[in-house]
Amino acid sequence: MQKETHRPPSLRWALGLAACLLLTVAGQAASMVTPKQQADLDAAVAAYKRGRLVEARQRLRPLAAQGVPAAQFNLAVMHLRGELVPADVQQAQRLLEQSAAGGFVTAMFFLGQAFEAGQFGKPDLPVSYRWYLLAANAGSVPAQVAVATAHYLGRGAVKDAALAARWYREAAKGGDVGAQYLLASMYEQGDGVPLDLRLARDWYEAAAGQGDEAAPGKVKELDARLAATRTTARP
Repeated sequence: MQKETHRPPSLRWALGLAACLLLTVAGQAASMVTPKQQADLDAAVAAYKRGRLVEARQRLRPLAAQGVPAAQFNLAVMHLRGELVPADVQQAQRLLEQSAAGGFVTAMFFLGQAFEAGQFGKPDLPVSYRWYLLAANAGSVPAQVAVATAHYLGRGAVKDAALAARWYREAAKGGDVGAQYLLASMYEQGDGVPLDLRLARDWYEAAAGQGDEAAPGKVKELDARLAATRTTARP
C-alpha cells in the first residue's frame, strides 16, 4: 500500500455479484433460514456461478418473498447489474431496505455505498451516512471506516475529528490496515485524540504487520523520537 492511500478513503461503489452471493450465503445466520432455504440459497449461488441467471432468479424470488434477507440482497444486486429482465432500480432499493430491516449487515453497508454513489438518483450523503452508521454499529468494519471518514471530512455528517478517531479505532481493532495507519497518524499529530507517540508507534506497527509499505518507516521514525525523548528526560 502506498502512503497516498492513507488519506481518508472514498468508498468505491459496487461489489461483484458473484462475490456478494458467496458472502451472503456464508454470512446468513443459520438461525435465520431453514435447511431447505439454505439449500436453495446454495443452489442459487451454484446456478449463478455457472451463468444460469434465470435459474438463480427463480430460486431467489420465492426466498425473497419469504423474507430471507440474503435472497432479497442478491436479487437487488442482480437488478442493479442489469441481470434481471426487466431490471428495476427502485425494486432493488426496496429489496435492499427489506434485507437491511431483516438485520442483514451487508445490505446496510451496500445501501450506504449506493446512496453515496447516487445509485438511486442524486447522491445523498446524509442518508448514506445513516446506513453506514447502522452497519458500523452492527460490527461491519468497512462501515466503521466509512463512518469515520464521513466525520473526518464532514461528508454527510458533522466534521468531528474525535468521532472520526473513535470509529477509525473500532475499524483498526477489527483489522483494517488503512484505519490502523490513519489512527496512528492521528495519535502522532494529536488530531482528534491526545498526542501520544507510543500509541501512534503501536498502531503503525500493527499496520506494518499487515504489509503496509509506509508503516515500517514510521515505526523506525517514532522509535528514534521516543528514544530521544527518554534521553532528554534523564536527569
